[in-house]
Parts: sequence; structure tokens; C-alpha cells
Amino acid sequence: MKKLFKYFVLLGLLPLIFTNCKDDDVIPEKTEFEQLTEYMVSSDLDLSNVLSGWVKPAGTINVDVTDYSVPDYYVIDLRSATDFNAGHIKDAHNTTLANVLDEAENAAGKPIIVVCYTGQTAARATGALRLMKYEAYSLKWGMSGWHSGLSGKWESNATDYASPNWVTTGDPIPNVEFNPPAINTNMTEGSDILENRVRYILSLPWTVSKTNVLDNPTDYFINNKWPLASWEEYGHIDGAYRIDEELNITGLKYLDPSADIVTYCYTGQTSAITTAWLQALGYDNAKSLTFGVNGIAHSALVDGTVGSAHKKSWKGEGSGSENNFGYYDGDGNFYGPI
Repeated sequence: MKKLFKYFVLLGLLPLIFTNCKDDDVIPEKTEFEQLTEYMVSSDLDLSNVLSGWVKPAGTINVDVTDYSVPDYYVIDLRSATDFNAGHIKDAHNTTLANVLDEAENAAGKPIIVVCYTGQTAARATGALRLMKYEAYSLKWGMSGWHSGLSGKWESNATDYASPNWVTTGDPIPNVEFNPPAINTNMTEGSDILENRVRYILSLPWTVSKTNVLDNPTDYFINNKWPLASWEEYGHIDGAYRIDEELNITGLKYLDPSADIVTYCYTGQTSAITTAWLQALGYDNAKSLTFGVNGIAHSALVDGTVGSAHKKSWKGEGSGSENNFGYYDGDGNFYGPI
């Protein structure tokens, strides 16, 4: 009788034993953020890959001086239709940032170079195109660096700006760790998640002005994207982090996804492509500081040698910002070098 009792007890325990084993074997489902980041790492889409050779000064590309065309590239111009018709590179294609992926399909495999007013919007578009595996480049300084007659936006924004929140002493804020952002595309493949995200971010706000940031720095998670030597030489925004070398997929843990993350660099161009990369990864509130430190401490940068700042300054020696190539208006009229 006792043996029979033990037998029934054992039968009753077996389901519990196997249920517990089954529960222990359950593998948690990966989040979309995990799926996305794993895909991007395996596809060489970490930030260092996206930034590799991404920008080209006008003087370094093959310009045919018989007609000032750019034969090696499919040129996409993101300026307004009015300004495009007033003057553009020969054979350029005018579209909007929101439609840049659709326009890129017309390149038929030809390398793309993206043009805007200052190089900042083009940098953002280049980031989106590279995430979609296009061979794309940004024209450094935009049309401002193509012809002196089109340089107004850089001429008026490369300046010195006094603010008590631009300081020359103090260390970067120490890094702390945050949870990753939540991504909800309802897709399961990393490539599909990325395409969904890239198309989505092309309509997101992505810039912030120096006045907004310097007047209210505590409203933002501010990240200085340049070397420590430049931080110490030229100054920084008070209360900024300096997440530069660690700004990669592994280092995303140092960014607060709930904050307005403001990345700033020398010109606003590197921060623009970086912001596109961050937004694609779920940091929807990421922003780029327009014109970078060229809009705050231009005099120091243009004469600076630390960090090769002069090469990253409007009209700095070696910056590639002063070119004089011909262009065409909407009726096909040619405007030559001055």
C-alpha cells in the first residue's frame, strides 16, 4: 500500500518537474533594440563605419572644368526649389530630405554626393543613405563651399558668441549608464527594423540652436564630440559630457534615451550625421547643434592647431571651404568662377 501511495505521489510530481524544467529552458525574446543593434554590428554599421570617408570637400572631387559637372557622382541637392533654380551643380537632382531615399534609387548604383546649403542637412541625408547601404558622401560646407556667391549661410553663422555657459575650465561629466530606448516597429528582422527606423527619422526634428542650448544647458543631455585636447584648448558647453571614442553601439548605454541629446562638434556636420545614426537607433530626441562651435568660438578655431581645428573651420587653412566652381540656374544659364 505504501509503495502504491509513493507511486501516485511520484506521478503527481512529474508534471511539476517537467513544467519547471520547461520554464527554465525558455529563452527571453530579444527586444527590437537588440535585434537592430546586432544587425548593425554584423553589417558594419557602427558609427565608425558610417563615418568612414563620409565627407568630401569640393576641391577633392573630380570636377570637369569644361562644364563644372561632377561626372563621378549622382548629385542630390536638398535645398529649396527656389534656391536650386537660382544656382546648382550641373545635372544635380533636387529633392527633399524626406524623399532622399526614393531619389537615391535613381542613382542606379552610381556613387551619390549630397548637397545642401552648409553641409549639415547633407550630412544627415548621407547618414541615412549609408545606413541603407548606399555609397554616399556629403559635400563638405555644402554649396557655400562650391562658389563664393552661394556662401551666405556660412558667412553669417561662423562667428563668436559670448555666453556664461561657454566655459574654458572643468572636466567632462562622468559617464553613467542608462537603459536602452524602446523601439516598436512590430518587425522581427534587423534589416527591416532599420529601414523602418531610417524612413521614420527623415521626418523628425533634428537641430537645435546655440541660443537654446547655451541659454538653458540643463534642459539637454549635451555631448561634446571631439578629442579631449580640443576640449581643453577651446572650451566647452558647461555641463557637457564628452562621449567621443566611446560613441558606438556598445557605448550607447551612456546616453539617456529620455533626454534631448545634443551632440556638438566643430561645424555641425559630423554632429548631423551622428544624430541621424542615433535617431535610427531609437534616440528620437537626439539633436545636432547647428554650425557647431564655428558658431560660438570661430576665431579660436580658425587659428587653432590643436585637433587640426583650422581644417574644421569656415575659411580655415586647409578646410576646403573656399572654392570657386561654376554653376547653373534653372534655365540652364551658366555662372562662372569669380
